Amino acid sequence: MTTATRQRRLFLILIAVAAAMFGFGYVLPPLYAKVCQLTGFNRLQSSDAVSGTQQDSNRTVLMQFDSNLRDGLPWNFRAMQATAPVHPGELVQVSYEVSNTSDHAISGQAIASYAPAGAAAYVRKLECFCFSIQTIAAHEVRQMPVIFLIDSSLPSDVSTVTLSYTFFEVPGRQTTAKESGT
Repeated sequence: MTTATRQRRLFLILIAVAAAMFGFGYVLPPLYAKVCQLTGFNRLQSSDAVSGTQQDSNRTVLMQFDSNLRDGLPWNFRAMQATAPVHPGELVQVSYEVSNTSDHAISGQAIASYAPAGAAAYVRKLECFCFSIQTIAAHEVRQMPVIFLIDSSLPSDVSTVTLSYTFFEVPGRQTTAKESGT
């Protein structure tokens, strides 16, 4: 194989890779939206979350709030209230509190889970600390809001929904002097 043939082949491979990367970038947003729609892990705009949902004041769902820490994360993490009665379609705000008991800043990411199985499809979060990595300075105490609603189409046999957050440490995250408290 001649040098010119190898160069032409390499050029065509690079063009194909660039085209594939462009195509992947083009397909990623709708693919991400579909995955979020199926799993319930999405960040909706207020108008999106509330549109088409009317408050059902004749029905009350008991919303339970749970909090957990993983892998020895030196934080205290709790829901500010254990439960709240929620009318489907009603916009609700609750808060969680986290405090870093260590002498250095630590970054963590919260992952939500729901019970019963399938409830995630009916809980629409508009604002949540779980949407991004949280860096908590040494000995910092922070209250973090969650704004959500339960869709009116939640099956009528579901009277209780549990929203549970588990914080995982995000290792290797660089902190700034401001974040680390120095």
